[in-house]
Amino acid sequence: MIKFKYQFTSIILVIIFSFVACRSQFQITQAKRTEYKINKDLSVDSTIIKAYSPYKVQMEAEMNQVIAHSNVLMSKIESDKNPESLLSNFFADATFHEALKLDDSIDFAIPTTKGGLRVDIPKGDVTLSNIFETMPFENELIVFTLSGADTQDLLDFIALNNGEPVSGLIMKIQDKKAMNVSIKGKVFDPKKQYRILTTDYIAGGGDNFQSFKNPIGKKILGLKVRTALINYVQSLEKEGRNINPKLDGRITKN
Repeated sequence: MIKFKYQFTSIILVIIFSFVACRSQFQITQAKRTEYKINKDLSVDSTIIKAYSPYKVQMEAEMNQVIAHSNVLMSKIESDKNPESLLSNFFADATFHEALKLDDSIDFAIPTTKGGLRVDIPKGDVTLSNIFETMPFENELIVFTLSGADTQDLLDFIALNNGEPVSGLIMKIQDKKAMNVSIKGKVFDPKKQYRILTTDYIAGGGDNFQSFKNPIGKKILGLKVRTALINYVQSLEKEGRNINPKLDGRITKN
């Protein structure tokens, strides 16, 4: 009986010590906070400026590098309001060109939406900063194989949006539907499968795109959109050529 009582007492003590051990030895007795409003009245902190200045100088030097030249202004406003524009054509053609180096069986490209084109690209000097500002996102280029039905759905959604940046594709918008579609110079066949270059953002339903939900196949290229743009314009520069997009009627509206 004594042994049983001793064991029982030991168990109780272990449980008590366990609870005590789990409790924090520190407790908050008082808390104070102060709000600092960030506005023009806030005095300059020279310590902070001194800390980040070397990095700022280095970043600006890199971002302000002229990496290409453009014959034309590529306008964000024109891209927003028209079925096709110089900016959207440049963007789509550049990414499609670079992606084809990795997979030459891609049929056409929709590598961004109009909303993804953030700013103009100027006429004349084009800096690294211009490319980053136009494409500030870390989107990946992906090739999806879609059925003819899903491809038709994608084409109709492009038409509903009054056009999007595309390459390798010609279509007419009529009553908010895609008509007279040709892909790689051939008439669109709803019975065929098509391999389409796009991004993880669009494929994931960004800007209400739903056509990539049930792909037949998927291939990640390991190439980011911005990298493709930079590679493209730098290759033009090395060849002594300027960026010179054209309006070629790839998307027209009745």
